[in-house]
Amino acid sequence: MPEDIYRIARVHPNDAKSSPIDEHFFVRNDAEDFDSVEGKKWKIIESPFPTSRANLNSPARPGWNIGDEVTEDQFTLLAPCTPLNVFGMAHNTGAPGRALPPQAFHKAASSVIGPLDAIQLDNADARVEPEAELTIVIGSPAKNLTLDNAREAVLGMTIGNDVTDRDAQKTDELWISAKGPDTFSPLGPWIVIGLEDSELEVGIVHNGESLPTSTTKNLGWGVEEILVYLSSFMTLQPGDVIMTGFPAKSQPITAGDDVICKVQGIGELKNPVTAGR
Repeated sequence: MPEDIYRIARVHPNDAKSSPIDEHFFVRNDAEDFDSVEGKKWKIIESPFPTSRANLNSPARPGWNIGDEVTEDQFTLLAPCTPLNVFGMAHNTGAPGRALPPQAFHKAASSVIGPLDAIQLDNADARVEPEAELTIVIGSPAKNLTLDNAREAVLGMTIGNDVTDRDAQKTDELWISAKGPDTFSPLGPWIVIGLEDSELEVGIVHNGESLPTSTTKNLGWGVEEILVYLSSFMTLQPGDVIMTGFPAKSQPITAGDDVICKVQGIGELKNPVTAGR
């Protein structure tokens, strides 16, 4: 990964016309201080995912050509990629996780939403909890990675919220009904490239209450090891994401709540919670 740290986001112009597929563009920001004046200015770039579905419906338009500068009041942040595959690491916390072989689960790509999109709860009685996770974003096709070259497949890191229905998890051994429902995979707000991720603070703010945090040092299996494991039996695709595990504390959410997932060095992923349709 490069030494310089910068961000890439996928955005929707606020003045775009309505269409079945949201018009969107990729933008880049190199400012160290995300909240500074320069941190709010972005440049239009080519897609970082040449073979991804994320390239659909991004027509040229005045002021939105490659190299043009746009500011955050001109766009809405979307999920930073449109993955073919969304993975999560199971039982990946501390020594107990390390004592087990690496295990992954698959989340539906249709469960992905972006910043400020609503997490929808279809069953008001279910115990549903958010999980703030350092999330790997794949940048190039990768198979049979090794510990030495695993990072070459990584574009950068984002925040993932591995929303989980604990009741469904008890009865579904494969967890698909617990982790795959629509809206259960918020991603964003952007991808950070070049971030040192071995010991980043991870936590959740629920309705303004900061819950006890932990760090990525307390994951059972690290980023390189996760990549070696997953790529040993399948080809990882550009735009795929891997949620690495949740070492901190959570609590149940209900309609009307607000959830913020925080990862040091990346920022905050905010989502409201609503009743399902």
